Amino acid sequence: MPPRTTPSERQRRLGAELRKLRVRARMSGDDVAALLEADRSRVSHIEAGRVDVPRNGLYKLLRAYGCEDGPLFEALMAMAHDRGKGWWDSYRDTLARRTLDLAELESRATSIRAHESSLIPGMLQTEDYARAVISNIDPDHKLVEHWVKFRLDRQQVLAGLQNYHAVIPESALRMRVGDTKIMRKQLLRLIEMARLPNVTLQVFPFEMGPYSTYARSFILFDGPTPELDTLYREHPTNADFIDDGDSITDYARMFERLASQALAPIDPEAAPERQETQDSLSLLQHVLYELRQE
Repeated sequence: MPPRTTPSERQRRLGAELRKLRVRARMSGDDVAALLEADRSRVSHIEAGRVDVPRNGLYKLLRAYGCEDGPLFEALMAMAHDRGKGWWDSYRDTLARRTLDLAELESRATSIRAHESSLIPGMLQTEDYARAVISNIDPDHKLVEHWVKFRLDRQQVLAGLQNYHAVIPESALRMRVGDTKIMRKQLLRLIEMARLPNVTLQVFPFEMGPYSTYARSFILFDGPTPELDTLYREHPTNADFIDDGDSITDYARMFERLASQALAPIDPEAAPERQETQDSLSLLQHVLYELRQE
């Protein structure tokens, strides 16, 4: 009988990459089984992500597949070594598998491009804003504070990213999440985060017209090598982790269109009075001014 455990995103991705390499090397499942001194079903379970492959077995496979020393070889060996262990392990008994997979994927990314269709991205949320969002889903749930802490813990990866680029709609700045005080603190946090050298923040303004084309939120994760780039799409009851190159390319182009149509990124070094045209910073400050009048 096949193992009943649900594959993690890391296991699924490692297995998928091994299958791609095997097919490219024109090796059959039986060839791989003989190499690993295992039965054919074991190979199927590895490629489906249902079981882990030992590092020595992975080394044999990668060499047999012609994967030479380099970023991909090192990244795949590291994935096998990590076994999905990280700070998120402490949440394993209380959070859904897809939520833990997202945190693990963030930890492996070198750069992140995020498009949030209605809210401030989780990576940039204040504690009070995050609590207001989560409480709105289920205000009486006993794990609300636990979920808030997890969301804040996820933000630790920002420091290690080469670049975090977010495009958010103007509606996210104006949507009242919590009270006025919470929103003021949240908008100030956006400006503060945009001062970081590796953070790029843009606002898609109302004046650009209908936003329905970009109604779905998505995140693009750049892996340590292009073969390990991942597209993440969230649905109300599920989430997709997509490694198909064509899909990733399509969404990358969509993000580029979003960024080209959005206001210029926040430049914290530029004084507002010197701005000849509206940019993301000036719009943020305008919304802040309106909030202060309330």
